[in-house]
Amino acid sequence: MNEIGKKIREIRKQKGLSQEELAESAKVNLRTIQRIENNESEPRGKTLNLICDVLDINAEDILDYGKRPDKSYLTIFHLSVIVFLAIPVGNIIVPLILWMNKKDKIVGLKEIGTNLLNYQIVWTVLTFISITTFALFKIMHYGTYDILFYIFIGLYALNIILPITFAIKTNKGKTENLYPNIIKLIK
Repeated sequence: MNEIGKKIREIRKQKGLSQEELAESAKVNLRTIQRIENNESEPRGKTLNLICDVLDINAEDILDYGKRPDKSYLTIFHLSVIVFLAIPVGNIIVPLILWMNKKDKIVGLKEIGTNLLNYQIVWTVLTFISITTFALFKIMHYGTYDILFYIFIGLYALNIILPITFAIKTNKGKTENLYPNIIKLIK
């Protein structure tokens, strides 16, 4: 309960709003805002949504229910993708297991995980298509389409370089969505 009032006060001050302005914009009683910020009460339901709308934030960002920041877990999460070198489709399975176990316990993991998993699914499909097409052309003697092989190698290199780069950035404190948001298969 202490955290909610503190977070609302900090965000309100960052936005340059007074308690009166927040109360007026959110159509909430001034005394309610004061009680929330002084940790005398906890906003619920409609009141929380009205306050969050005015502050332009998501209610989940305030109600993290015991989530904690964990840079080392996020770093390992990014690096878990590289297991695809030893286990086929491990770049999806291992991060999915890590994500499912801790997405509600670590700050930022839910969003980072959805982006990482969506990217890995698209990457896996593209890689599979490129190597399958290359192999089929080779088997059927349609000629050599070396470009498909080079695309395959490029995709592999990309999926080694990106996780290492993002793990380094995460370890330095940048805990935002780093993977390109191509297609949203997991939300």
